Amino acid sequence: MTSTPLDAAPPRRLSRVGVALLFVALALAAIPFADLSISGHDPWRVVSLMAAGLLSPDFSALESLAHAGAATVSFALVGVACGAGAGLALAPFYRLRLVRGLCVAVRAIHELFWALVLMQVFGISATTGILALALPYAGIFAKVFSEYMEEGDRRPAEAMPPGASVLSVFFYARVPPVARELGVYTLYRLECGMRSSAVLGFIGLPTLGFQLDTFFRQGHYGAVAAVLILYYFLIATIRLWMRWRLSPLYLGAALWYLAGLSWPPMGSGALWRFLGHDIVPAPLRGGALGDAATWERFGSWLLDIVVGQGLPGLFATMLVAQMALVLAGLVAILAFPLIVPQLTGRIGSAFGHLGLVVGRSTPEYMLAYILVQVFGPSMLPAVVALGLHNGAIVAHLLGRQTEGLHGRLRVDAPRGLNLYAFEVLPRIYGSFLALLFYRWEIIVRESAILGLLGVATLGFYVDLAIGEIRLDRAMVLLALTVAATLCVDGVSRRLRAGLGIASLSSRAATARETT
Repeated sequence: MTSTPLDAAPPRRLSRVGVALLFVALALAAIPFADLSISGHDPWRVVSLMAAGLLSPDFSALESLAHAGAATVSFALVGVACGAGAGLALAPFYRLRLVRGLCVAVRAIHELFWALVLMQVFGISATTGILALALPYAGIFAKVFSEYMEEGDRRPAEAMPPGASVLSVFFYARVPPVARELGVYTLYRLECGMRSSAVLGFIGLPTLGFQLDTFFRQGHYGAVAAVLILYYFLIATIRLWMRWRLSPLYLGAALWYLAGLSWPPMGSGALWRFLGHDIVPAPLRGGALGDAATWERFGSWLLDIVVGQGLPGLFATMLVAQMALVLAGLVAILAFPLIVPQLTGRIGSAFGHLGLVVGRSTPEYMLAYILVQVFGPSMLPAVVALGLHNGAIVAHLLGRQTEGLHGRLRVDAPRGLNLYAFEVLPRIYGSFLALLFYRWEIIVRESAILGLLGVATLGFYVDLAIGEIRLDRAMVLLALTVAATLCVDGVSRRLRAGLGIASLSSRAATARETT
């Protein structure tokens, strides 16, 4: 049996090794400009206390944990359902530039940013939590669902009688051929929704993140371990308890639970005040729009924000993202063999799977929060958290791909390190780069949000502006975040095309995550 390369041979204009070395060099060049200091009071003592807590989890606050777990699941169910419904409705129109642009804009803003903005309108409420998940997920669902339909079997649609309505063609000919794929992807998104829902607790919603934050502040590490165990249990068992036939019952129960929670009151007219005053740039409020002086003041106001906060925050965001991207690549290239039995044996691969499940299931924000408690608020926790989380995801995907490669190897293929270095690694290198560049845009988005933990990325300045109730400034900074994310996504697409790895699309990457 001869060896068969995994990748086809699409034309390349760029050297894969050269591009990888360029990104490593950029990450090394970023280090002198990055704040990687350890400012924690006594990191090793904190680590020892955490380790002791993990070894003796405390479930004494069982009632609070149960409520937090129920709220986490409820927000995820309702938010993902709303996002999937909106995405399905938008999918047939995704080819329209207006719809595509709207979807790109809403999904480029992290769920936590959405929650912070929505709180100004709806307060700390169920509506805030549901919309914070549903809005970005609607953009994601619309994109992925439209791709599934475009690549699905077109014969049923072509067989529809002339004059059939758009809705009839959509529901009877476009959706059924890809219904299974839509369901699998929605289940994967529910897992993501669980992670996002837990993280919403860090800004006040009553999910598991709120309990984790509370117990950390109290130094109650046994209870912290209990929160983490409950979180991993919910994530690990989702494919056991989630049954589509029961989904209406689950949704009804989730809505009933969220409706029964008590929330702080919110004054009337908040929405109109938000739209008509709060997000309107301060120089334009009440100013004569036909007066040149008004626009001169607006220009000075905008320049002050961009130069004083936007550019420093953007620079820090890109520093964190660049170092985290390279660290994620390093983690992935070293960790994927851990789940391949041909490389590490059955027992080794079982432990490898466990480690990667923990790494990819732990939200980057939660991981960074824990590391901030140890190292203090510098870029170090952000880089490590993003590198571990994203590296574990890429390693998991590469590991599964390598398992499929085993049957294509020669019968006299080497074993151990030689198998890894000379047979496996060269064959999956293209997929490795494709997955890593696909995660690049996500890492930039996540780097910005970690500013809420005190790291001086764009999220830090967004949080500062919201705390000062200067939402107009926050909107400008959020627009910069969206622009940076879109720029990186564009560069990533061009690089993948130049490297001949564009065929591994984002949909293919996410689809593999669902398997």
